[in-house]
Amino acid sequence: MLSKNADFEFHSVSLDDKSVGILIIYRAANQTVMFEKVDYIRVGSYTKKLNEFPTLQAQLWDRLRNSKFEERFARQDLDMVTALSFLEYSTYFDLVKTPQPANAEGVFHYLEEGIIVKQDNGLYAISNLGAILFAKRFSDFPRLSRKAVRVVQYQGNNRLNMLKEYTGNKGYAVGFEGLLGFVDALLPTEEVINGALREKKTAYPSLAIREAVGNALIHQDFSIPGTGPVVEIFDGRIEITNPGTPMVDIKRIVDNPPKSRNEKLAALMRRLRICEELGTGWDKIVISCEIALLPAPKIDLYEENTKVTLFAEMPFSSISAEDKLWACYLHACIKQVQNEQLTNSSLRERFGLKPSSSGSVSRLIKEAVEYKLLKPLDPDTAPRYMKYIPYWA
Repeated sequence: MLSKNADFEFHSVSLDDKSVGILIIYRAANQTVMFEKVDYIRVGSYTKKLNEFPTLQAQLWDRLRNSKFEERFARQDLDMVTALSFLEYSTYFDLVKTPQPANAEGVFHYLEEGIIVKQDNGLYAISNLGAILFAKRFSDFPRLSRKAVRVVQYQGNNRLNMLKEYTGNKGYAVGFEGLLGFVDALLPTEEVINGALREKKTAYPSLAIREAVGNALIHQDFSIPGTGPVVEIFDGRIEITNPGTPMVDIKRIVDNPPKSRNEKLAALMRRLRICEELGTGWDKIVISCEIALLPAPKIDLYEENTKVTLFAEMPFSSISAEDKLWACYLHACIKQVQNEQLTNSSLRERFGLKPSSSGSVSRLIKEAVEYKLLKPLDPDTAPRYMKYIPYWA
């Protein structure tokens, strides 16, 4: 009957030879916890429906909006040395290319930007931001341990037989390159001889994987308990799933300015050069897949999750009609942000098709126009010179 953001834990401890059950209920984050889709509040000695007290409701929502996940404490009441011992802080100095101070006070001076916080009682706390990025072990932060990234490889194209499973136990900044390396090692590769050099060619563009995984980490909804980012590898595709849904319309994900629900996390990861805040992540994913002549990356939205799918190479005839339309639309979006337009020729080149396929490509473009994904730049142009732009342009 509780909403899914209800965050609580049961523990059992021994006290005077008796077993004592403890229920820990964590405060709400981002939105109220509801019972049978109704939120309540304690007024005096009574429990009342929240909407019956608009003044209290406004105060509560104001407090919820101003409470950021990154600023809350993952561990607190620690001395400085103990607080630092939970973090792989050397990674911070490596990534920002700054010499690491020789003493704890010098290290704290740099990490004081929200990674470690000095409390009013003189002790120190590690913020969720610090733990999620620089934890030596996620297991040291029980409430964040479910936010560790899982990588699962399956046999074939379904989830019947699992081949390998890996759960990261380090903060995102500490383990990001290792995570990408592990994923890369599970992907099919071949050696291509280019002149006198041997080059490794993977089934998926490394840039697309990097951006898709980075987006999943940065833009996930941390207020949803009990779930975290998952990378699933199948024979013909990779699925990257994260809690939460995008804050922009997925049809405008290429051209829209960036928007993140985790602003401090995104800003620090940009400083660490793990990601950008320029809104170009999806441009890179789409363009790298187009250059490799792969089907367009797909976005599926669920009630509380977002799934991005990268596909391996497949013949044009094997791509579903829906995916062809989506690829056609994304190609138009990329052309638009480059101040260019989609044409029959550019779309054939995007799919790696010969000029003899211009008829089938024309039919695809016509269908995209009928579905109101595209529109002609100039409807009065002769058919062979026709250019197309996205519906929103």
